[in-house]
Amino acid sequence: MSDTTLTVEVVRKWDEARGICGFELMRPDRAPLPRFSAGAHIDVHLPGGLVRQYSLCGSPERNDGYEIAVLRDERGRGGSMAIHDHVHEGDRIRIGVPRNHFPVAPQAARHLLLAGGIGVTPILSMAEHLHTLGASFEMHYCTRSRDRTAFAQRLAGSAYRDRVQIHFDDAGEHQAFNLDIALEGAAADTHLYVCGPRGFMDAVLARARAHGWPDQRLHYEFFSGAVPDSAEDPAFQVRVESSGAVIDVPPGCSVVDALAKHGVEVLTSCEQGVCGTCMTRVLEGQPDHRDSYLTNEEKAAGEYFMPCCSRAKTALLVLDL
Repeated sequence: MSDTTLTVEVVRKWDEARGICGFELMRPDRAPLPRFSAGAHIDVHLPGGLVRQYSLCGSPERNDGYEIAVLRDERGRGGSMAIHDHVHEGDRIRIGVPRNHFPVAPQAARHLLLAGGIGVTPILSMAEHLHTLGASFEMHYCTRSRDRTAFAQRLAGSAYRDRVQIHFDDAGEHQAFNLDIALEGAAADTHLYVCGPRGFMDAVLARARAHGWPDQRLHYEFFSGAVPDSAEDPAFQVRVESSGAVIDVPPGCSVVDALAKHGVEVLTSCEQGVCGTCMTRVLEGQPDHRDSYLTNEEKAAGEYFMPCCSRAKTALLVLDL
């Protein structure tokens, strides 16, 4: 077994909110787990060979167990249904060691935490961590209704509950979240963190940029990508720098799949341009970025791209493989 995976036991599974299950994971021998930082996620290996990423929602100060919470999505790619229906208390599963593409900015003096729906999972871990540090932060949590609000009791009973506001879509305008006021009222040294459904995040980031927030103060993590169909896209080629092999990438085929057919394996995980696992350096050519991981500045630089979903604007890409 790879040293980047661990076997853990599901010591507790519970209904956290309507459609949301919580899972507590520990080593079978109850030995400590690797430490993680706020905003980190783990790969969870599920029945049927699926691998999905779930944010750790417990306190980073704790290393005896990990907690995740998963929204059942019948329109998704099958991962949430697999973990809801086929992973039970007492089961042993494999997970990856924690990775963090959504860390708290250590240089920030103040923090604005924004969560939409199940996007509360990494935001909750951040709130726990920032409270432990004694840092300045406020948290806004937008959900559809009270019965769909994960961790409402935990937040209500927390020592930082006065810094948290929960906004319900069905509870009237008087308690709705006013994003513009939150953005306008934030000090210039505030960093913003947002996680949730794609539409929620796009709206938050667009408004923040409209208010003049620079990208270096905007931190976000998408749960799923919005990768367009590539069946109508033109073909192109990639050259593997180490071997000189030139490989055709036809329409409807990802770079990862084209490389794999020629024996060149690229490590992947989400396959939607979200997690950053497959990030590859581009030595020549111009990528057509279709991921949700790289920043706009990184995409403009063209030094890296995600071969699981992105393509090429030039006839050839030379890859540092």
